Amino acid sequence: MIGRLSAVAQSRFAGHRVGAIILRHLYVMRTSWPRMLEMAYWPTIQMLVWGFASQFFREHSTWVAQAAGVLIGAVLLWEVMFRANLGFALSFLEEMWARNLGQLYLTPLRPHEHVVALAIMSLIRTTLGLLPPSLIAIWLYAFNIYDLGLPLLAFFANLMVAGWCVGLFTAALVLRFGLGAESLAWVLIFGLAPISGIYYPIGILPEWVQSIAYSMPPAYVFEGMRAVMFDHTFRWDLFARAAALNAAYFSAVTAFFLYMVRVARVKGLFLNMGE
Repeated sequence: MIGRLSAVAQSRFAGHRVGAIILRHLYVMRTSWPRMLEMAYWPTIQMLVWGFASQFFREHSTWVAQAAGVLIGAVLLWEVMFRANLGFALSFLEEMWARNLGQLYLTPLRPHEHVVALAIMSLIRTTLGLLPPSLIAIWLYAFNIYDLGLPLLAFFANLMVAGWCVGLFTAALVLRFGLGAESLAWVLIFGLAPISGIYYPIGILPEWVQSIAYSMPPAYVFEGMRAVMFDHTFRWDLFARAAALNAAYFSAVTAFFLYMVRVARVKGLFLNMGE
């Protein structure tokens, strides 16, 4: 009889058990600022990107008639940067998910060698990920991004390095703050989207935002892409500025990552891979 009453009690809906699960997640959210940021981050970024694009289209209706191929090209090139970041960060996160990072750094592997390996993996992942959509664009839209020729290699290389900068910065933060910051691998890169001029020229941005945009390599890459596709001119000045900024940012972020590796060793963070 007692056993039957116990079974009935357990089968009933228990609000305190539901509340306990909710409380557990609230505690995790409260102690993880990346999770709190993520909830409003993506909708805000989307609104900014397409808001600027809509404003530009309203003011330059004749430009829209020529822009179909440019927009497809912009989407493909943006994916280069996004996939480069994601390929870099995911290769690092997979070691953490497998609880393998601590063992990896017990081997003779040097941190800078790990950075090189992650960059190569990012290149492989990006190439494999972008080949199908680039071929689909030829089939569905008669747009062949490979017609850009050598300038495409310049755009590709600059956007790859820019993506590595974001991915390596994310890896350093995850190493320091744990897997609670892993969502940054997906959302941090989109912070550059509104100021990169992917779908619209940098000139459409407010003047004070333009100065920020021109401190980032992607702005020069996408401006250079439009110069090639509209004016059939390769802007060496834009390429040089993007390359110089990429070199500076990648050096700084690599130094930051190596510093975080030293901090992780001192604090024993390699043994604590949780949130």
